[in-house]
Amino acid sequence: MTPERGDAGRFVNRFGRPAAVVLVLLCGLTLLLGFINKDRCTGPAFDQWGRTQPDYDERNKEDVCYSDIQHLWIGRDIDRHVFPYVDGNINDKGTLIGGSVEYPVLSGLIIWAGAIFAHNDAEYLLYSSLLMAPFGLLTGWLLGKLARWRALLWAIGPPLILYAFHNWDLPVVLCSVAAVFVVHRWNRPLVERAVVASVLLGLGFAFKVYPAAFVLPLVLFVATGGWRGQEMPDGKKADIAGAVKVGLASIITVVLVNLPFAIAGYDGWAASFEFQQLRRVDITTNSIWYWGLRPFIGDDAMQSLVGVISPITILISFAIAAGYGWTRFRREGTYPWIAVSGAMLCGFMLLHKVHSPQYTLWLVPFLVLLRVRLAWAFAYFVVDLAMGIGIFRWFWAIEFGQPAGIYDSFSAQAVMIGVWGRAALLVALFVVFLKAGDVTEDDHEDLKFLRGAVAAKT
Repeated sequence: MTPERGDAGRFVNRFGRPAAVVLVLLCGLTLLLGFINKDRCTGPAFDQWGRTQPDYDERNKEDVCYSDIQHLWIGRDIDRHVFPYVDGNINDKGTLIGGSVEYPVLSGLIIWAGAIFAHNDAEYLLYSSLLMAPFGLLTGWLLGKLARWRALLWAIGPPLILYAFHNWDLPVVLCSVAAVFVVHRWNRPLVERAVVASVLLGLGFAFKVYPAAFVLPLVLFVATGGWRGQEMPDGKKADIAGAVKVGLASIITVVLVNLPFAIAGYDGWAASFEFQQLRRVDITTNSIWYWGLRPFIGDDAMQSLVGVISPITILISFAIAAGYGWTRFRREGTYPWIAVSGAMLCGFMLLHKVHSPQYTLWLVPFLVLLRVRLAWAFAYFVVDLAMGIGIFRWFWAIEFGQPAGIYDSFSAQAVMIGVWGRAALLVALFVVFLKAGDVTEDDHEDLKFLRGAVAAKT
């Protein structure tokens, strides 16, 4: 692995083409296994609405092959090929109607596009998987370029099998990884790189919201001149103008992407946000709030309390992460924007009122990009498997009259391992991430080495 000089005089580590091809092929095989796993729930017969028969509701839980993609073929007008949001709304019962879906607009477009040629839920799963697979492959390629073989955590990890086609998460993961790649691999001035990365994070917001949080640490990285301040404009102690440009780039992106939908059908566009705001904390949300508060307070009180305490604690976790990042900057000379972003994600996943199983896909790239012990990744994969498998087996036991108590059901015990194991590991990873270096530091170390070698020769 030899460092090469880029157009702007920066040195980067190249992940060779053969290695990248191998990594992408492995990622492709994992995605294929992920599709096969979900496809077990489809067919062989279909009813008049294109819903899998027989026994769809029982099979998807008992066989642990449930997918939101297949399930939402019915109930969101996807099967009717209704263009999202424009004619949509949310009714008095909190049900989305007229083409509105519970996701931001770019996810809504992906959801609609996957159904264009579909006539039943099996075809919809297939076409949606084909549509999203390139996002997963490109994520693997970018992670390989950034972290080399550590990217195998993404390419062959259990989460990609379980969740690649569970929901529409591969595009948003690509946005966050691509933002890191642009900042640390594109040979352009820092502000230009960061503006493009900020646009990518804004697009991520329009897929699944959470990448917008990473704009703050990116802004601070730019304001402090990048790695050890080496890209600070001459004569300045802080690049405020550059930081403002980076922040505005994300805001403008979000506005430009959402504005056409808001104009064409405001009620349908707003319904997706209202749906999430109204969503109750229940057995399907898998959050610490449901399992931690439900035994002690009534349901109505729990809903009201979580509606307030969840966003407040998330913002507090963001502030702690950003503040510790500033402490590291004062000590080390570089604002650790990737580490802070990873910690922010841990805080969000831990404290949000919903913790869907596929959120693990959001976390895996940070386990790749940050220099933490692989044992953390393996531990998280274990508890995630307990949740990803246990939750559907437990739902099956509850719905179809099987033993479902904590003392007589392994699936119920697996869910508890998953809920509290993930929670404990997210708390630990919040701290571990904040203290960790990242794989992009190799580039700068190579640059120091080569500069030293040149100096020695002269």
